Amino acid sequence: MRTIYIKYIEISLLRSFFQSKKQVERSGRTVKTIKRLIRRAYREILCISKPLIKLGGTTKEPIVLKNRKIGSIYVLYKKEEIKMQSKIDEIKKLAEEKISKIKNSQDLQELKVQFLGKKSELSNLLKGLGALTAEERPKVGALVNEARKEIEEKLSIAEEQIKSKMLEEKIEKETIDITLPATKIQRGSKHPVNRVIEEIEDLFVSMGYDVISGPELETDEFCFERLNLPKGHPARDMQDSFYITNEYLLRTQTSAVQARTMLANTEKTPIRMICAGKTYRREDDATHSHQFGQVEGLVIDKKERNVSLADLKGTLEVFVKKLIGKNSELRFRPSYFPFTEPSYEVDVTCFKCGGKGCNLCKQTGWIEVLGSGIVHPNVLKMNGYDPEKYSGFAFGTGLERLAMFKYGIPDMRYLYANDIRFLSQFDRKDEEDMK
Repeated sequence: MRTIYIKYIEISLLRSFFQSKKQVERSGRTVKTIKRLIRRAYREILCISKPLIKLGGTTKEPIVLKNRKIGSIYVLYKKEEIKMQSKIDEIKKLAEEKISKIKNSQDLQELKVQFLGKKSELSNLLKGLGALTAEERPKVGALVNEARKEIEEKLSIAEEQIKSKMLEEKIEKETIDITLPATKIQRGSKHPVNRVIEEIEDLFVSMGYDVISGPELETDEFCFERLNLPKGHPARDMQDSFYITNEYLLRTQTSAVQARTMLANTEKTPIRMICAGKTYRREDDATHSHQFGQVEGLVIDKKERNVSLADLKGTLEVFVKKLIGKNSELRFRPSYFPFTEPSYEVDVTCFKCGGKGCNLCKQTGWIEVLGSGIVHPNVLKMNGYDPEKYSGFAFGTGLERLAMFKYGIPDMRYLYANDIRFLSQFDRKDEEDMK
């Protein structure tokens, strides 16, 4: 007869068994008595198909029947080692059979719960270890853990197989037929503002200027104070600035680079510099943006070189006509800037109406394009130059406005739309100009 050493008996069935034997003691019974009791219990437990416990020894050797509760279960066992191999083999065989039939990840998850979950048979076996002797406990626990490990490994292999299968199916669905006609990818285009920057830098480099850059996060000192705009100066109200702290702000003008360049020129050699970059102000309409580009120019030399207003006008005329067009006309209007004296605003004939008057130029025929003037003596002095020995001129203009003039763009906001249809037309214009 096959030997099976363990079995869990439901409490309700065991209770009915002991009620039929009201005065039966639970210890000191002989082999014969125990066999009779077990046969009685076996008849009442239909789920048991084989004898539960093989009792060994002689009739003189007492077998102890212990009645210990484990959750809602009572355990019958001998004092000798309880072997659970048969039950564990059944669990492993069942697990192996079901794992072989797994079709998808849902089936896999269900089997994980069934064989490895808190309510699985293996977990119940581990819960029953408390009823065993100290000698039996580690042996039985090792058997259960070994079985659990084997099932985990098989489930892991099955999981990898499912993932591999799902990946193959995905790859198969996403396979590209290389024999099909290729999809035409639309080519990008260089932004008109970048085109203008490159053209300006090339022009001024050919005239002997240096290209200088500076930080966009600027201090109040370089953005205002060293340009003759001390704290409380009313001209500061003309520029609604983005302050980060009381001291730092996003630069409102590239003129700050002029101040830094003058301070860095310790040998006081002649300066001819151009700076193009981003600036920031609280503005947003058809001809203004909260972020816009500026280009600044600065020339400083000894007074005996006679850097004058005539040099400024000649430079700006070459600059505008080269960039916008030979037919463009300029006019200089006296104006005010804190960092130049005298100061001038330069207007250019409207590109839309050609000077006849339209809604863009407000029927004047002119559009302001840049500001300029002779460097203020205070600016020279604050940045390390003696105004008695040095003089110079400066100018500045918006890059977007120049791009609008050059390419006939009616609204500045088009420049920030990132519409490839809009940008691609400038490639065609370059091709036409080359012809």
